[in-house]
Amino acid sequence: MWYVGLDWSDTHHDVVVLDEAGHRVGTQRFAHSHQGLHHLKDFLLSIASRPEDLACIVETNHGLLITFLLEAGIPVYPVNPKTANQLRKTAGAKTDRIDAYLLAKTGRFDLADLRRLSPDSPIIAELKTLTRDQDALIQSQTRLVNQLTACLKEYYPVGLKLFGKLHQPSTLLFLQAYPTPAAAAAASLEEIEALLKRCKYPNARRAATEIVEQLHHQELTANEVIVRAKSRLMLSLVRQLLPLLEDIKSYDKEIASLFLKHPDHDLWQSLPRAAQRLAPRLLAEWGDDRARYRDAQSVQELAGTAPVPLQSGNFSKAHKRFARLKPLRNVLYQFAWQTTRQDGWAREYYQRKRMEGKTHSTAVRCLANVWVRIIYRMWVSKDVYQAATFEAAKQAHASRQRVA
Repeated sequence: MWYVGLDWSDTHHDVVVLDEAGHRVGTQRFAHSHQGLHHLKDFLLSIASRPEDLACIVETNHGLLITFLLEAGIPVYPVNPKTANQLRKTAGAKTDRIDAYLLAKTGRFDLADLRRLSPDSPIIAELKTLTRDQDALIQSQTRLVNQLTACLKEYYPVGLKLFGKLHQPSTLLFLQAYPTPAAAAAASLEEIEALLKRCKYPNARRAATEIVEQLHHQELTANEVIVRAKSRLMLSLVRQLLPLLEDIKSYDKEIASLFLKHPDHDLWQSLPRAAQRLAPRLLAEWGDDRARYRDAQSVQELAGTAPVPLQSGNFSKAHKRFARLKPLRNVLYQFAWQTTRQDGWAREYYQRKRMEGKTHSTAVRCLANVWVRIIYRMWVSKDVYQAATFEAAKQAHASRQRVA
């Protein structure tokens, strides 16, 4: 076995190869290009005649480099960027070549504890990319909405009260049509009603009447200079938000279509409160390779829901896991919290943890940890979720504990 430490960057990659005894058998730098990556492949296969005799340790699990290595049949073991720091000498020297050496050393010492990267199926890979990209767009939407809220507070506070949400087309189109308090107050009931009807707003007549009443209430007003300047910013933010909302909606359609094509969609859709948004994300982040996870605990550790013990002498406590797959953790946390609104046992479990003095975040993490065990069993057996089945199992477990 040869251990390959690969320190990657946008322009080049440093490689150090160690043998079983820890001796360096090769050190080289390769350009991040089509020709450079093929030279990297030739270099590695000149050391090991078979790709399976290599273990490539790298601090990322995605990108063109990883795709190339997997297609070449070279085993890849992604590690947390902090892992190599544990082997860094006291002097703290750091170069790309030193980092590559430390990664190779990590593979030689801890390969049994590392998880080999297996490529996702095409539908999971596409679904994961779509959901993560949509989440990035939603974060952009949130930033723009926060900026818009701050802007309106400075010169147009009534604009925040007219509709339930800022990030909906009817609100944005109203602000675009009436960018200042004076313009909105001068609009007639019929004009506002016509705008709402174009937006397909429910009960347009009644909503228009309520908006007109609010617009004619006395409100704090800014001076003309602030109104001119801030209305310009507001229109700029609205112009960015309107197409962004349409893009997010188009992602919803594509994600839903792709999700329904996967044979596991019934399983994930059966989970309480998963609905259209969380079910595809759970499937994308969890995957469909039944050989990927050793047991439920391996999923818990990957997601960071399993606590990490900290013990020394008489001192003992547990803290949250810092090394985790963030997208998987995030969707499990969101899902766990949503289930407290539907499943009685989930709500009771969360409330019990809160009564024990746990914070909201810790209580949700504990609940997510329970859900991972449930989902893992469902996933392995390919059974849909049924609350009655879980309740029966819980009661049987409680009975066995009382007997014991």
